[in-house]
Amino acid sequence: MNIRELRLFKHLSCTLHFAQSSRACHVTPSALTRIIQRLEEELGEQLFLRDNRSVILTAAGKAFRSYADDVIQRYEVLQGEFSKENVLSGEISLYCSVTAAYSILPAIFQKFRSIHPEVHINLQTGDAALALTKLQNREVDITVAALPDSLPERVEFLNILETPLVFIVPLAFPETVQYQGKEIDWQKTPVITADFGLSRERSDRWFQEKGVVPNIYAQVAGNEAIIAMVALGCGVGVVPELVLEKSPLKEQIGLLAVRPELQSLAIGICTMKKNMRLPQVGAFWEIAVQEYEGVI
Repeated sequence: MNIRELRLFKHLSCTLHFAQSSRACHVTPSALTRIIQRLEEELGEQLFLRDNRSVILTAAGKAFRSYADDVIQRYEVLQGEFSKENVLSGEISLYCSVTAAYSILPAIFQKFRSIHPEVHINLQTGDAALALTKLQNREVDITVAALPDSLPERVEFLNILETPLVFIVPLAFPETVQYQGKEIDWQKTPVITADFGLSRERSDRWFQEKGVVPNIYAQVAGNEAIIAMVALGCGVGVVPELVLEKSPLKEQIGLLAVRPELQSLAIGICTMKKNMRLPQVGAFWEIAVQEYEGVI
């Protein structure tokens, strides 16, 4: 087995989807299948249980993923040692929301690429609620994420900014918010909420503290989807104010005054502490600190 095969296995162990991994890694599905079969033959163990509908990592596969992670990281550290006297090269992988990609990362990227042009940046975007999970699953080296109530000990967090969590309403559909006297009737006002994540946890806590069971209209993935559904008049929602400010739909959205206010989110750059040994991660982190430390 070689580093390329280990990286292909690692990617597949995260996606559990042959077609998705083959597209992302630029190999054909048949080639990826042959590589996995060759690894299984070499190890004498089945790494995945697969049928026409699902792919599941076996116990042996989970053990081999830990081995693959360790070997890949050691290899990347070694590459970094070799390049210290020359030009830093290799790859760094990041995951963040679309909003973070164009509001937080540009200043870091511009400086990082000017200093380390030979480092390939692999940027993935998606639901911000998945950021810490992807980091802890070792799918990426760095993420932009909201600081949870309890930060895992193995995670390094650089605070970048704070943003309020706000209730948003559709300006074109004022009847969406129902009142009982002067108070909002949450039994009749439809609420668009996130499937999971810190925003969902804090809005749930807010409703619980008020002794209210909200009228959940829909649960969606991503703040952008919440804003879109609110703009269409489907209900009210809770999103970070930063996301709303960057949204192309912000002119169609109003803010709902509530008391008490929701707890704000601290947004920052995260990595696993052991990733700091990687020269690429260390260099990226150093630039992030230069750009943002002391801002808050």
